[in-house]
Amino acid sequence: MNDDSTPHPFTEQLESLKDLVWGEFMLVLIVGTGLFLMVRLGGMPLRRIGTAFRQLFEGRRARGTGDITSFNALMTALSATVGTGNIVGVATAIGMGGPGALFWMWCSALVGMATKYAEAVCAVHYRETDQRGHHIGGPMYYIKNGLGRRWVWLGAVFAFFGMLAGFGIGNTVQANSVADALSESFGINSWVTSAVLMALVGAVLIGGVKRLGLVAGRLVPFMALLYLLCGLTVLALNLSALPGALVLVVESAFTGTAAAGGFAGATVMMAIQYGVARGVFSNEAGLGSAPIAHAAAQTDSPVRQGLVAMLGTFIDTLVICTVTGLVLVVTGAWETGAKGAVMSQAAFGDALPNGHHLVAVCLSLFAFTTLLGWSYYGERCAQYLFGERAIKPFRIVWIIAIPVGANLSLGVVWILADILNGLMAIPNLIALLALSGVVVGLTRNYFARAKTDSLGL
Repeated sequence: MNDDSTPHPFTEQLESLKDLVWGEFMLVLIVGTGLFLMVRLGGMPLRRIGTAFRQLFEGRRARGTGDITSFNALMTALSATVGTGNIVGVATAIGMGGPGALFWMWCSALVGMATKYAEAVCAVHYRETDQRGHHIGGPMYYIKNGLGRRWVWLGAVFAFFGMLAGFGIGNTVQANSVADALSESFGINSWVTSAVLMALVGAVLIGGVKRLGLVAGRLVPFMALLYLLCGLTVLALNLSALPGALVLVVESAFTGTAAAGGFAGATVMMAIQYGVARGVFSNEAGLGSAPIAHAAAQTDSPVRQGLVAMLGTFIDTLVICTVTGLVLVVTGAWETGAKGAVMSQAAFGDALPNGHHLVAVCLSLFAFTTLLGWSYYGERCAQYLFGERAIKPFRIVWIIAIPVGANLSLGVVWILADILNGLMAIPNLIALLALSGVVVGLTRNYFARAKTDSLGL
């Protein structure tokens, strides 16, 4: 990623604002909300993981009203969450917080499953149908329909920040990641990359959410399995080092990590801060983005879709990020002092023939699907604010922004995207806390009916 190398007072002010938005208060609010929901639900998201996977496989076919299958709704959400955070974000967390950061990523993901579950339950329960017959929902709708008309302004705040955040973290920085990866690994000109990306993204967006769901349903499983296969191969080649790596991850989570090689050392607080922050950025639990996709699911129950939705956090962080993190530890790449994608490429490159090229391909696929997923999120936010007339102009601007991101230095854009992501999370978390009673009630009723049906009563 190209960053501005010359410090600027404006950039420094933005950095200070980002540190304020993503400070201890925000991390406590996000993790605390997930923990609160997990307790109120009696640990259901953890106890019902098997049920959730059964619902996912059954969700390949239509069941109830909606625009896309439950499976494709999850794949659409994963298309946005499985991205550069799984490669670059994990490397950043471990590079700054040590191997212990991976442990705290796991912890944030476990409570994040309750958050993601509640988001999807609310999204389906309070969704609406627009003039074209499409099902629309998300935080702005469950704020408006769940909290009442006095809180409509809070839904508009979420939509405003969500729409702008999409052009940062979901568009320009993703295009830049693809352009950089393909340029460094294969020498492909960034303008060529831009043109191809514009054509591919435009072709998908023309078909709306149904085409997006179909593309995500095919591409996301393929790219995730490709990356996991590469990662598991590296772990298999370093199998003798794996037990020691797991011990190091757990021990350093509570004791900190001493300086080693190019690694400067990290305290326990650094491990917690970077692990939780990068975990949230990777799986987006609490940001309010994923429920926009789940609101379009063909389902006859909010709880059923909530079970499917919470697997997004499980797959993103507890599976894909874990593989990345363990690869970095077993290969010793975390001790080199390399940063971000360079660290990941070094880890895979040393273990596999042309491993750095494989990372570049996976990073490009991840970033491309993030472009698609966030385009849908931003489009729905724009529709909420300005009506259906905003959809086509939004898509045009979204496509035009791709070459801008691919060919410019994005240091400031990264900072702005971080700030906007934090600001869009606040209205969502307020709504989830206020509507937690509704989520618990719907959950209890669903499982009570399921138990009655299984007994034939």
